[in-house]
Amino acid sequence: MAENMLSGVGGGVYQDVKEAVTTTGGKILDVKNLKKNYNKLMKEAEELWGLRDDIEKEASRVEIKPATREWITKVDMLKTKVNGLETEYNEGKRKRWRLDRFWSNANFSEDLEKKRQQVLSLLEEGTIHKGFLKDELPNSVWTKNAPEIDEKSSLGEIVGDVLNHLEDEKVTRIGIWGAVGTGKTTIMKHLNDNEKIASMFEIVIWVSVSKEWSIEKLQEAIMQWLEMDAKRTINIEKNAQIISRGLNEKKCLILLDEVWRTIDLHEVMGIDNKHNHSKMVLASIYQGICINMETVVQIEVKPLSPPDAWNMFRKKVGDVISSSLIEPTARLVVQECHGLPLLIDRVAKTFKKKQRDFTLWNDGLESLQRCNSDRVEGIEDVLERLQVCYEDLKDEEKDCFLYGALYPEESMISVDYLLECWRAEGFIRHAEEFRKARIRGHAILHELMGVSFLEKTEKRKYVKMNKVLRRLALKISLQKDYKYLAKPRVGLQEFPDHEECSQASKISLMDNRLHTLPETLDCGNLSTLFLQRNKDLSVIPQLFFQSMCSLRVLDLQGTGIAFLPSSISKLVFLRGLYLNSCIHLTKVPSEIEALQHLEVLDIRGSGLDLSQIESLIWLKCLRMSLSNYSTKVSPPSVDVGNHTQEQSGIVCRFVSLEELSIDVDSSQQLRETVAEEAIEEIAKLNQLTSLRLYFPRVDHLWLFVTKSQVWNSPFAFQFSVGYEDSTHSQIFESLHSPRYNSLKLVNGQGKDPVISEVLGKTHAFGLKNHSGVSSLSEFGNENMNHMLVCLLEGCNDVETIISGGGTTTHVLENLDILHVNNMGRLASIWNGLVPDGSLGQLTTLTLIKCPELKKVFSNGMIQQLPQLQHLRVEECHKIEEIIMEPKNDKLEANPLPMLMTLVLLDLPTLKSIWIDNSLNWPSLQKIKISTCSMLKKLPFNMVNATRLRSIEGQNSWWEALEWTDDRAIKQRLEPLCILN
Repeated sequence: MAENMLSGVGGGVYQDVKEAVTTTGGKILDVKNLKKNYNKLMKEAEELWGLRDDIEKEASRVEIKPATREWITKVDMLKTKVNGLETEYNEGKRKRWRLDRFWSNANFSEDLEKKRQQVLSLLEEGTIHKGFLKDELPNSVWTKNAPEIDEKSSLGEIVGDVLNHLEDEKVTRIGIWGAVGTGKTTIMKHLNDNEKIASMFEIVIWVSVSKEWSIEKLQEAIMQWLEMDAKRTINIEKNAQIISRGLNEKKCLILLDEVWRTIDLHEVMGIDNKHNHSKMVLASIYQGICINMETVVQIEVKPLSPPDAWNMFRKKVGDVISSSLIEPTARLVVQECHGLPLLIDRVAKTFKKKQRDFTLWNDGLESLQRCNSDRVEGIEDVLERLQVCYEDLKDEEKDCFLYGALYPEESMISVDYLLECWRAEGFIRHAEEFRKARIRGHAILHELMGVSFLEKTEKRKYVKMNKVLRRLALKISLQKDYKYLAKPRVGLQEFPDHEECSQASKISLMDNRLHTLPETLDCGNLSTLFLQRNKDLSVIPQLFFQSMCSLRVLDLQGTGIAFLPSSISKLVFLRGLYLNSCIHLTKVPSEIEALQHLEVLDIRGSGLDLSQIESLIWLKCLRMSLSNYSTKVSPPSVDVGNHTQEQSGIVCRFVSLEELSIDVDSSQQLRETVAEEAIEEIAKLNQLTSLRLYFPRVDHLWLFVTKSQVWNSPFAFQFSVGYEDSTHSQIFESLHSPRYNSLKLVNGQGKDPVISEVLGKTHAFGLKNHSGVSSLSEFGNENMNHMLVCLLEGCNDVETIISGGGTTTHVLENLDILHVNNMGRLASIWNGLVPDGSLGQLTTLTLIKCPELKKVFSNGMIQQLPQLQHLRVEECHKIEEIIMEPKNDKLEANPLPMLMTLVLLDLPTLKSIWIDNSLNWPSLQKIKISTCSMLKKLPFNMVNATRLRSIEGQNSWWEALEWTDDRAIKQRLEPLCILN
């Protein structure tokens, strides 16, 4: 019988099975417990070996005591025995043991537990020995044996950045933040061990702040480091004064790792942000904590880039992955780690044991893709740490985070769309109005991005969730009372079975190949159904929605459906319906009027007629195309009276609308007579808080401004005047607030007063192919101080962007991004006096194809750009200098203190960036130079531009550069070069 039971174990008795085998002596060997005992022993043994190495290293600095030496000997002896048990365990996993041998090792689990107790005993004893050593060591740095990192990797660059900031007298506190597993603790350990730090500070204090920290414990730890423990009292305020005096006596760096809550440093240590000697670096998963603790600089630690992740994995696994059979699988393994050093480290240890066995590597990859924590060590550890962060969220933030698991990993998720789904599901509470819900939703989104649970993308109106966090969300959803059925973008051709669907509260089957749906679906608990972009899905069965009485979000975007079934009437609690890009959809049933809770409807790019949805007068958000308004417009030669009679008056019936968006179709323009009617109808809507609209001419814009009932109330708008294929340029995507306003003028002329009026409320302004103005100042300098983004393109009458004249008030004081392209007569950015405060917030300046532009910065302008981070100059063929020498005043050493990237492309007459190497360039990190043949010198010496990481350019240009000090500067910069 026992033999039969063993046969079910598979490849060895140490696999994870549920059977327990009774021995002749009555003992029970639980194989699952055996594995747990083994894992516990190995984990705690690794901690002991690390403590042993730490003590021996620290003991080298003082005379070691006999008791400590004896302890080290005991640890070494125990290590030999534990290694033997490890070998025996692994042998047992690989071989099917005979029954008698199995019984002879039935006490193996007990042996593991005994050794574990010995490990724990020596750990406790070692902690005491380490404390004795601590009392004897001089005040300096306790090394943390930081893992090796490449200086050129992203982690290495952050270490370098922190070191540079610490040299700046003005920077007293630095915050490092990022998701679990991104390498924050590794960075902190490198700072602790860094030789440069040791030369900068007399003492380095390291404190890992646990989640359950208290002021008393934190004070105790710091006072021990300062050797002031004997002075500690029970009075927190007195202890803070003692610590403050101690820190004033020494030049000290305080490293606070794993900060979970905001710490009042004055209460704990009696210090403020202007403390004379001490500086601080803190690491947290929360950006908000770094801000609350008044850090001068906040540095985000992002996942490693694919090359850095691969290099780290390769170093840890070794030469085994150089095999042509192993390497492709190994690269897929690294992808599953999403650039998290913590996960890469754990996974590398697992795969290193597989050596060159191709089959084992493939099996391991499959386990990793399934997130099988029993087969791949480290996954559960990372997910557990992430789950601790999840539990720290507020309830509404938890729900919003979990919702992200419905989307494909790493996919772009529209912020507006996501917030609408959150509202429809009831996650955003205490916000009845749509406008307030958006604002509250953005606050939640900000919190989730602040802990890296959702990530920014290059287009700021989109976010994404990485695969590791998506796994966590799916895992948590299964632990709760509801279940997510999330199978987006997996190539499904058939709908999941009824049983799987019936238990789900949310189903996501987007981006698949579904071509049919079940006739009926018993989903009484279903609140979200995502079927978008199943292009082959052409028919929805009549009874499909019959039992979905709880559905709140239905997305059919981009499907091939031609009509909606009558059972749509059963969705009485539906709040969001997305039919955009359903190009074949021309009909909705009259039963749609039953959707009395519907708030959001998107019919852009569909074949629907506006009159078909006129019964939905309770809508709060409507997104449509001009073609939906004018699907029945006849050709110009045919009388359009019937259309006007049928369509006019419909828009103003939506009396509850708070948000209205009417997009321009690239294939047609709305006839001006119809446009005027639509604008007059929209002007009657008195609940509007947001409007996206196209105006054929400027006088149509004037019509809306003068007749609108909401223009002078709090109101967000995205206006485009004059026809173009796309309503708004991609550069406007840099704005993602729900209340930002944009105005784009295309193919217009002159300076109509209505432009100035709208401009006074505009945050993003685009002027394209506009004629009849020589400067933006003609619209009124005073009307541009709300402007954050400005895009100018093809305006060939513009000679200068701002004409200062005799103005003494600041202009463009909030401008963040200025993008100038194809401006044939532009001779300067600023003409005249530049008042203090003008351009003070500008971070990005791009100049492309400005053939008459001879200088980037006018006289006095360079001193007004303290925040400029990115400068790009391209195809401006008359530019000779980037920074010109001021006519009157001497230029300070830090004219562009925040400049990080400098890109200079196709500038054939460019001779210098700056006349010499006297500027500091304190923040400059990346330079790219191409086709600038007359640029013979770089403005660098042996000590400036300390944060420079790369110089990209042509090899011929680099070799032709001239150097003033016997090539020493060239030798300093050459390792940074990326040449082609």
